[in-house]
Amino acid sequence: MRHYWQLIKSDQWVIPYLRRYRGLLILIIFLGMLTAICGSALMFTSGYLISRAAQRPENMLLIYVPVVLTRAFGVGRPAFRYAERLVSHNWVLRIVSFFRKRLYELIEVGTKSIYQSAQTGTLFNLLVNDLLQIENFYLRLVFPTITAWLLYVIGVCLLGFFSWVIALLILCLIGLVVILIPLVTVAILGARDVRQKQYETNSYTDLTDAVLGLQDWILAGREGELIEQQAQNFTTVAKLQRQNNHFNWWRGFIAEAMIGVAVLGLISFATLFFGQHQLDVNFIAAFGLVLFPLADVFVNMSSGMGEWPRYADSMQHLNYLEQQGIDEDNVMSANVQATQWPIDSTIEFSNVSFSYAEGTPVLRQLDLTVTAGEHVAILGPSGAGKSTLLQLLVGDEQPQQGTVTIGGQLVGQLQAGRANLIAILDQNLYLFATSVANNLRLGALGATEAEIWTALAAVHLKALVASLPAGLDTPMAEAGKRFSGGERQRFALARILLQDTPIIVLDEPTVGLDPITEREVLQTIFKIFADKTIVWVTHHLTGIQFMDRIIFLEDGHIILNDQPALLLAHSARFQRMLALDQGYADTKYQLD
Repeated sequence: MRHYWQLIKSDQWVIPYLRRYRGLLILIIFLGMLTAICGSALMFTSGYLISRAAQRPENMLLIYVPVVLTRAFGVGRPAFRYAERLVSHNWVLRIVSFFRKRLYELIEVGTKSIYQSAQTGTLFNLLVNDLLQIENFYLRLVFPTITAWLLYVIGVCLLGFFSWVIALLILCLIGLVVILIPLVTVAILGARDVRQKQYETNSYTDLTDAVLGLQDWILAGREGELIEQQAQNFTTVAKLQRQNNHFNWWRGFIAEAMIGVAVLGLISFATLFFGQHQLDVNFIAAFGLVLFPLADVFVNMSSGMGEWPRYADSMQHLNYLEQQGIDEDNVMSANVQATQWPIDSTIEFSNVSFSYAEGTPVLRQLDLTVTAGEHVAILGPSGAGKSTLLQLLVGDEQPQQGTVTIGGQLVGQLQAGRANLIAILDQNLYLFATSVANNLRLGALGATEAEIWTALAAVHLKALVASLPAGLDTPMAEAGKRFSGGERQRFALARILLQDTPIIVLDEPTVGLDPITEREVLQTIFKIFADKTIVWVTHHLTGIQFMDRIIFLEDGHIILNDQPALLLAHSARFQRMLALDQGYADTKYQLD
């Protein structure tokens, strides 16, 4: 329990909002209490009314007030319950919406450490599972617990006015339900529930990895192993859930039994207290029935408390993620203060070596310099290290040996302002189901309409957008499906043009385009970015004549490094590559 108390004191995700929206919290608790009070009052007046009416039929004329109260409480209970649900869900949706935004910002904006420590499936689990637990934390634990304890205290105090003996009896019996049983539930279900959540988290991670790497499983002939692995996770979770259900049944049975004993105690008390007078005997049934509506509040509180370890685990995950983001921001702020931003965009790889976990070197003591404003193409077979070179250039990976610098500054120290230094265009276009203008402003949030139209004109899309029904406000549809592949690439170019970075990285941006569209897109790229530093990774030679230099990687080494015209004149290997790329059987080739 000490661990949970420390978590509550240091929490930055959940507890602060109880204070921030305390007025709304008080309203939720008040409405919850009114709901329970109306239910109890309804049963109280109904019991009195039935008993009083049963004495003599003509008494119906004398019990108008109880009849009215019965109707009032009968209407009040569902009305207050509905209002309480509206207000509590308004609270939860408001808070969870903020949490999602906050989590997206932590993951997306400047928190490289999160990517290093969490897999895709783990992040899915945070978004889907942990935030759901925080939602349930309010609806199933905080609100019901506060309401139950307040009703418990108020009810015992009211009974004390009649008899301190019956008040003490109810204090003990209901105390078992609202204090002891929840503590026992936390103790027994705590470790089991954390285990279940761990298995669920592993299932998210394993299943996501399996889906992303499904082709590799199939090619390796290990489909059965994949299915068996997932089935084992699901079986373990189902077993733990059955154990929890068994415990919950017994817990509910014991809680209901305590409520039943308390009801018998109230009936016995009412019989002794009111049974001596003919008119007062009507209160016996009233006191006997009053506790039944409150039973739901007390028993449900135990169910919510039983899930506290799971809520605490989710809170711990989110607070850890927050701390990771804060630490990363501090590191980046320190780097920004300690680093002089490069005054030119010269890129230099100095004695760079890199290998992945399996230990096979991808790049071996590579030296490469790309001067400011130079256009360089990187060629090579699959696995030669082209993509790794780009990852090192943008800072997604760090070399095990050597350095990668831009303008004399280490790339790792420039990550806080990377978006202002490097723009990336690849075959995966990030176009969203919002307006054309909003998609382009991802490159520059403050871009004016005039600047957007200028960028569209540069990529030959101005006439197309102007002809659309809503112009810049026309929705693009999901992934830009409203437009052709070539048009989508040009929209991405316009966004990069607005971003206005000194370095442009092209990672096979024309994959999937037909040859004519590919040539047109490449011509546009090298025209509008003529004064930028361009590093272009490609698998074939269309548009190679626009480059100042061609570099060919093989087995982690540079084996060709020269101007296209010189390679065409002196390199037999380049001549064969060009001939094959242009579809010639012999060496009738040209740069066009």
